[in-house]
Amino acid sequence: MSYLVNVARKWSRVWEERRVYEVNPKEGIPKYFLTAAFMYPNGPAHVGHARTYLIPDVLARFLRGLGYNVLFPMGFHYTGTPILALAEGLATGNSQYVSSVAEVFQVDASELSKLKDPVSVARFFHEISKNAMKLYGLSIDWRREFTTVDPEFKAFIRWQFKKLLDLGYLTRGSHPVGWCPRHNMPVGMHDTKGDVEPEIEEIYLIKFIGSDGLGYVVATLRPETVLGVTNIWVNPNTKYCVARVETSRGIDTWVLSCEAAKKLSFQRNVEILREVSGEDLIGKEVVNPVTGRVVRVIEASFVDPRFGTGVVMSVPAHAPYDYVALRDYILSRKGGSWESLEPIPLIKVEGYSDVPARDVVEKLGIRSQDEHTLLDSATKEVYRVELESGVMRSDVVNLVEKEVVEGARSFVEEISGIPVKEAREKIKNFLMIRGFGDTIYEIMNAPVYCRCGTEIVVKIVKDQWFINYGNPEWKKLALEALSRMRLVPEEARTQFVYTINWLREKACTRSRGLGTELPWAPGWIIESLSDSTIYMAFYTVIHKIREYKIPPEKLTYEFWDYVMLGLGDPSKVGVDRGILEELRKEFLYWYPLDSRHSGKDLIPNHLTFFIFNHVAIFPESLWPKQIVANGWVLVQGEKMAKSKGNILPLHWLVSTYSPDVVRLAIASGAEVESDLNLDVDVLDSTRAKLKAIHDLVTSIFRESDLSQVVDLPEKWLLSRFARNVLGAYDDLSGVRVRAACLKIFYNIHQDILKYLEMVEKPSKVLRDLVIMWLKAMHPVTPFITEELWHEIGMNGLLATEELPSRDELRKMIDESVELSYLFLERFIDDLRNLTKVVRGNEAVIYVSSEADYKHLVESIRILREGGRISDVIRYLVASGFADQKQAPKIAKTLVDLIMSLPPELLEAIVKVGSVSEYEILLRFRKFVEDETGIKIKEVYRSSDVSAPDYGGKKKTALPFRPSIMLMSSS
Repeated sequence: MSYLVNVARKWSRVWEERRVYEVNPKEGIPKYFLTAAFMYPNGPAHVGHARTYLIPDVLARFLRGLGYNVLFPMGFHYTGTPILALAEGLATGNSQYVSSVAEVFQVDASELSKLKDPVSVARFFHEISKNAMKLYGLSIDWRREFTTVDPEFKAFIRWQFKKLLDLGYLTRGSHPVGWCPRHNMPVGMHDTKGDVEPEIEEIYLIKFIGSDGLGYVVATLRPETVLGVTNIWVNPNTKYCVARVETSRGIDTWVLSCEAAKKLSFQRNVEILREVSGEDLIGKEVVNPVTGRVVRVIEASFVDPRFGTGVVMSVPAHAPYDYVALRDYILSRKGGSWESLEPIPLIKVEGYSDVPARDVVEKLGIRSQDEHTLLDSATKEVYRVELESGVMRSDVVNLVEKEVVEGARSFVEEISGIPVKEAREKIKNFLMIRGFGDTIYEIMNAPVYCRCGTEIVVKIVKDQWFINYGNPEWKKLALEALSRMRLVPEEARTQFVYTINWLREKACTRSRGLGTELPWAPGWIIESLSDSTIYMAFYTVIHKIREYKIPPEKLTYEFWDYVMLGLGDPSKVGVDRGILEELRKEFLYWYPLDSRHSGKDLIPNHLTFFIFNHVAIFPESLWPKQIVANGWVLVQGEKMAKSKGNILPLHWLVSTYSPDVVRLAIASGAEVESDLNLDVDVLDSTRAKLKAIHDLVTSIFRESDLSQVVDLPEKWLLSRFARNVLGAYDDLSGVRVRAACLKIFYNIHQDILKYLEMVEKPSKVLRDLVIMWLKAMHPVTPFITEELWHEIGMNGLLATEELPSRDELRKMIDESVELSYLFLERFIDDLRNLTKVVRGNEAVIYVSSEADYKHLVESIRILREGGRISDVIRYLVASGFADQKQAPKIAKTLVDLIMSLPPELLEAIVKVGSVSEYEILLRFRKFVEDETGIKIKEVYRSSDVSAPDYGGKKKTALPFRPSIMLMSSS
């Protein structure tokens, strides 16, 4: 590995010294601008970054080779709390904590212990990561590098937010947000452990009246099922609170878990009056507000005191969890008698009985409340079918025993027979208006933890600034932009559409962390998912701002309006007009962004925000063209996590295994949309592959005795090479990086080895091909190919060489030669297979004439057009190729042959027309013998009347299917 690492260091240094990847506008040359999500330096870049950054780098190098002027920049995202959390941990001076961080990140603990503030932590990991990126071979224009705490960038973000404010997309008010109780601030994905976005949803509350006069408030997602409640569940091992709670109708007294009461206090005023144990609530009676039915409180350990109110209504007819829990309860407590707990049917669904929950539980064979996976599946099925096609039963009015709420009976009559979707909204409104319904917000993917370790809650934040992604006109624009964009993978489009439609107001500021202060709200810092949406535009001009030493205070709103949008009077900006025009011109040269690269986990936030903000600020002509969202990297089959200690830092990977090995292992390991599993075995096998390629290339150029021949083997090799490279070009154009790697590094390598087996002396053509091969491999493995380029005596840098053009490659393709080789390959396989069932060491071969191929071609046409074997028989007889007696057997053999050949081979036979089987087998007689161990005694044309007919095989030869007589030598 040290050889490969040293090679990488050598060429990385050369490319940097010669400024190979620093690019400027070039009129008349097509441009391509691509970016990847800049990293948070709250740790070093790791293998996850390595994958996300490698994809655009391979594309950048590929496109440069095709003649494009390619810009690939990089910055560092200091904004937010991730860095803050790490800095606070290091500042404690806890040696155990410092050592554990150093071990996970593969850095020096003594250096780490010196870091006491967020900026120094960020700078430390920034430099480690930048150096790793350089050694990794990322072809970045580092002149354009910036951080989100640079004053120039802050000026840009202030302008962006002023534009959003002017457009009406920023709002101030009270909204639910994920909240860290410890730091008293909103949190988003980048503020949480594991980068989990808190998923906030509104859930419904229904108040049951206890005999003690208290409100037993249940939380539910299905208020329409309140008619079928058989009992109320509480957790006997949980503390419950009697509390005065602020509601839309005034103060009410509720019974709810103490944990729920604490969480609810972040959304409304809650005053705890007293605590009671869950056991004390068991057996109490409460009244259903809709049906007036009296039901009992029953214990259930599955009730989560942290979700909703910690009080749950039981609807066993339509909730699998309730059905199974009640089934267990009556068996253990009631001797198997359901009595008043019998499931109450409410909803009719075609294909199910009156009790759908029971149907699905029995179908899945669920025996216990502990079978959570099966119960979750059962719940999803019942909830889905009932919501999509369920109808409220026509007799539900009979469930109303007593009117607790005035008008309940007539209301229930009203919802009889209507779809569940409609009934849900009607019941919600009915209870809300009458004071028996309410709503709260819940984190549906709880528990989610802040990076400080505190569990996130939902808080109704007042006077907070939000980006209103719920604006319908803005959504319309975002969907329009999405419809024009290319997505990789295309399957991600559904998730983007869902996210655009689902998004509402998003808190855009925090009270702590690094970043840009909201200009009109001192003390509020713009959070990390809000200052990272259009920074791609900033890359286009930051190097010029530095070059001309424009001070940050001159980067005014008017400055950015002109540079980014062409608005305003440049003479009033306060910056030299010529400089302004140059910056404007450079921005317009690179924009719009051609390709945006990030992980698939950022689709529900960053990547969708990226679309929203671009359509808000820039004209349609500057909207982004493409988004690529790659899968995760798994290490030994598991997601990376600091807690698991399986973080693979990039600087450690490239210095241990070498950049080229890591690049090829990642690029060839999985297609972009799939998760990639990386382990040591993969890296070792990749190293072996590169060594084999290195040794092959050097051996070819050490060989002095090369022929001048350009015969069938050479033509075949060139044709196969051209086909593989053209295929790889198409793959890379479609961002199918793995497919391209298989063609370039595996197919071509195998073809060269096969060629060397076919010939006694290689041709000089092979050297020309290897030169082109190095160019084709360079986008993925730039260092070893650059080294080999110079080892074989080539001039200039391979990094700046152009790839073979498509036209040049197409001219190299010879389909007749490739078909000839495929015939030879198939014949060798047939001969090998025959030796498994027939003894012998010599073979006599009978081949069809080229004229006979017209019958194979016509048979292919007949079958392609929907014909049957009977149609082939009729054709063979009519053409004179076979008589009535022979035709069925020959037709079956032909049809079997055609059905066994891949479509592309059939297409080649039709297109080329025939194969010179006799000449091919004579030319490659020795090759066949070496491959099979069988001596070819003689090759005859089946049409040769003078040829002997050994074993009656002469007449069985068919096009592309020689007849073989295997015998033992005397």
